[in-house]
Formats: sequence, structure tokens, C-alpha cells
Amino acid sequence: MHKRPAFTLIEVLISIALLGIILPALYQTVDLLRDSNTHLFNYLEKAKKVTKATDTLYLDLVSSDGNISIQKDEYSRVCIEQTKNSLYALSVAKVCWLVLKKDKTLVRVEGNNYKLPLGSEDKVEVNPIMKNVEVFDVYYEKGKILVLLQQNAQEPISFMIQGISKPVKKKPKKPKKVKKGKKNTAPADTNTTSPSLPAPSVAPTPDTDVSAPALT
Repeated sequence: MHKRPAFTLIEVLISIALLGIILPALYQTVDLLRDSNTHLFNYLEKAKKVTKATDTLYLDLVSSDGNISIQKDEYSRVCIEQTKNSLYALSVAKVCWLVLKKDKTLVRVEGNNYKLPLGSEDKVEVNPIMKNVEVFDVYYEKGKILVLLQQNAQEPISFMIQGISKPVKKKPKKPKKVKKGKKNTAPADTNTTSPSLPAPSVAPTPDTDVSAPALT
């Protein structure tokens, strides 16, 4: 009967030592791959959010009537008085984009007939878009809009929109002034007919034969 050769104790120890060297390297490679996948996923998520934010802002501006106000104070904000791009199925909405002090968060406010700062009776929807916003500038001149957007430690994003004209304010029509002059007064109609009176009737007188006395 043929005997199978077995591993000696030294060979087993050598195999265990080799596995002890190889397995940590494999685990490190797996960890690196997992970390790279996590970073890639987070980057794609951030890029997706940024792309969605820029697309929404782009559609808000393109669908507007041109009545856009820009204020650069402690709250950098852009207000679009009327836009057809609504996230809540409104026919026409007022949309404002502004950067809050807390975490420098860029938010989008949608509603109708409201003013900033918001009051307790204003019915609006506020959507946080992105945090750690370092730059949010909008320039509007001669039918062109330039948008600059940048997060902390991220590459800046910019885009330009053309062909958006500001609404022309219609001047109220002034009432026409009546020129003072001589008034043409039509002469009064003096041709009035008085009621016709019946002609006086003359009573017939009997014919009297008046003859001269005969001379004798």
C-alpha cells in the first residue's frame, strides 16, 4: 500500500509564517480599497448635490420674468420675483437664494408674496442646498447673468445666462390737457313760431242805399 507523504512540522510553520506576512498586506489593501470607494462615493454625492443645486438655480433664472433683485450685505441673496420653475407645483413662484450665517449654508426659499426676513405668517418652503459656501455672487447687467459659486476647499463653479431682459415699466398715461380758447357757441335759434291767431271776423253790414236828397 502506497503511503501519501505528509507535511512536516517545519513546512507547516513556514506556511503559517508566510500567511502571517501576506494576510495583513491583503487586509491593508482591502481597507485602502474600501476607503477609496467611500471617498469616491462621498465625492460623487457632493458633486451630485452641487450639480442639482446649479441646475435648479439655472432653471430658476431662465424661467424668470427678468425681475431679479441682488443684495450683497450680511446675507448675500438673490430674489426672483416670478419664475415658472417650481419644486412644489406652483404655477408662478417667488424664489430667493441666500447664504445663512450658520455653517454658511446656501438655502432656497420658495413661496408667494413674502419678504425677507420672513414673518410668522409667511407660508414658504426652505430647502438647504449646500454648506460651507465661501463664494456666492450673482451679477446681472444688460441681459446677462453671471453666477459664481464655491464651497470650502472645492473648485469654483461658474455659468452665464444670456437673453434675460429686465421688465419694462410702463409709464402711466397723462390726461390730455384741454387747450383754453374761445368757445364756439352756437347762436340761439330765434326762429320761433308763435301760435297763429285766427283772423278777426268782420260782421257783415247791411247795404244801405244812401242817396242824395233830390233837389226840387
